Amino acid sequence: MTLSDVADADRFVDLAGLLESCEVDGFRADFLSWGHYRPEYWRNYWHSHSFHEVCLAYSGSGRFNSGDVQYDVQPGSVFIARPGDVHEIESSRSEPLGIAFWGFTFRPGSDQPGWWSGLTRADGPVVSDRTDSLPALITALAAEAAAPLSGYNTALAALASTLVLETARAFALDEDLAVEPVVRDRAPLAVAAMQRHLRDNLSRQITVRDVAAAAHLSERHAERLFHQQTGTSIMSTLRRLRLELAAQLLLDPAVTVTEVARSCGYSDVRPFSTAFRRHYGRTPGDHRRSGGTEFI
Repeated sequence: MTLSDVADADRFVDLAGLLESCEVDGFRADFLSWGHYRPEYWRNYWHSHSFHEVCLAYSGSGRFNSGDVQYDVQPGSVFIARPGDVHEIESSRSEPLGIAFWGFTFRPGSDQPGWWSGLTRADGPVVSDRTDSLPALITALAAEAAAPLSGYNTALAALASTLVLETARAFALDEDLAVEPVVRDRAPLAVAAMQRHLRDNLSRQITVRDVAAAAHLSERHAERLFHQQTGTSIMSTLRRLRLELAAQLLLDPAVTVTEVARSCGYSDVRPFSTAFRRHYGRTPGDHRRSGGTEFI
């Protein structure tokens, strides 16, 4: 989504009465206004609010006066009037300003700096070019408001929370947004994906290639990673999982041994029985007759 899409998001105003509040990071925001101005000449004279009012310019140009400072705004400018800020906005006559705007109260639950500092810092910037996902969020909110479907409350709350977050980020100082580097070890995730693939396909013929593809790895890398994380090979794990499933299925007398074998990826009873006996030290029939009590 781009700024040009915001021009068609005039149903943004339909959020009034439909979306009243949301929570983000444990903080609460109450929405008081939603608006969309077409690119025509307009001016709202000096005034202030008891809430945060944020505007995103999607076309044209104009000026935003905040206190004693005048700012030129253009497509991609996002500007904010914090509670108590005396301000005015005037569109250019030759290139009328088009904006989407939203107003909300915000009650932070922490005095520590963070993304919310973009809303709470009295000395923070009032004009920013960090639109990031704001155009996409405005467009998505307008579309949801235009034709609400089942689940719209959840969808709107999620979009609104992200809107508040991205709004604050647009005005936050870099040092307030900084976090400790996130260290990601993708090896456990890749192995978990391979194990999940094995469990989901125990009745099918599976190769190492299939399992590696499920984790988007080469066969060699998949084998090495799997062994490093589990201490065993992919095929050994597959055999174990199949036989563990067989031990459970055999406890149901309505299921034949042949059906159990096929459900566990064996095309014939003979190799299944051999593998089961080698693993458990007893035949499938003996396991069924004893009710599996030796394995509890």
